[in-house]
Amino acid sequence: MHTMIVGATSWGCTLAILLDRAGSSVTVLCRSEAEAAELARFREHRRLLPGVILPESVHFQVDPVPAGAVIFAVPAQRMRQNLRDVLPRLDGPATIVSAAKGIEVSSRLRMSQVIAAELDTAGIAAPIAVLSGPNLAREIAAGEPATTVVASEDEAAAATLRGLLMTPAFRVYTNSDVLGVELGGALKNVIAIGVGIGDALNVGENGRASFLTRGLAEMARLGVALGANPLTFTGLACLGDLIATAASPRSRNRSVGVELGHGRSLDDVLAGMVHIAEGVDTTRAVHQIAREADVEMPITAALHAVLFDGLPPQQAIHQLMTRDAQDDVGLG
Repeated sequence: MHTMIVGATSWGCTLAILLDRAGSSVTVLCRSEAEAAELARFREHRRLLPGVILPESVHFQVDPVPAGAVIFAVPAQRMRQNLRDVLPRLDGPATIVSAAKGIEVSSRLRMSQVIAAELDTAGIAAPIAVLSGPNLAREIAAGEPATTVVASEDEAAAATLRGLLMTPAFRVYTNSDVLGVELGGALKNVIAIGVGIGDALNVGENGRASFLTRGLAEMARLGVALGANPLTFTGLACLGDLIATAASPRSRNRSVGVELGHGRSLDDVLAGMVHIAEGVDTTRAVHQIAREADVEMPITAALHAVLFDGLPPQQAIHQLMTRDAQDDVGLG
């Protein structure tokens, strides 16, 4: 099966490398002729993945090609526009896959919901899947062992994608709980920002472990309230991704938190980033979703106040530590 990846992002290029290793033919859809020509010539994304060689067999172009699977590896806030640009130009049905980990701020929809809406508008019937897990791009590009989750309500589509992506160094699991997998991938970025803040403020290993644990409880609480399978939050797309994103110095969301903890403003931090930290917009969206669903998410609320209301990080920590007492494994 030929696979088309929409987006020459660091993750999009990494997926192209991975699919090529797995024996698939791959085309990466670029934003411009200039971008496609540069990637094809140098076989390296010098801005996003310097030093990582892109296989000669991977094609870079601006026009869609017939493909059995189309993977959108674009930022969450740009997903809808990319769908509108690409869907009308597809030649025949294909499985549409989201590789983005975020929630659309304007609509507060998950990526699979955005895809479903745009497929309906375009009059296209196609299976939808999402790809999520502890997937730091540079490690996967280097061939280091990693795992991921393909989630879809269409079992055949999930099985096909699993076969496309599986290699001896990249193990793929499936899950029918699209809601839980998507929430896990999005919400762990929020928690990772908080971990970065704590690391910068030297809260210690006990504080970090406590924050991660309560953060996971908060992720699951919202997920269950919205209809997700609670077991999904113990899996790769939630707990696994949270561990990787919170622990790695390569994590862009954790890095945002570190800089905030050192006293820099959010605008200043974001202006200096090459990559997009999805957790910032996700915090805004999830804070509103939690309020509408009447789900208590104190960590998300505190981070929202730090990011958008000017609450000093030290004060946010104090507020969290002095909340009313709760049961450890309850819903508080």
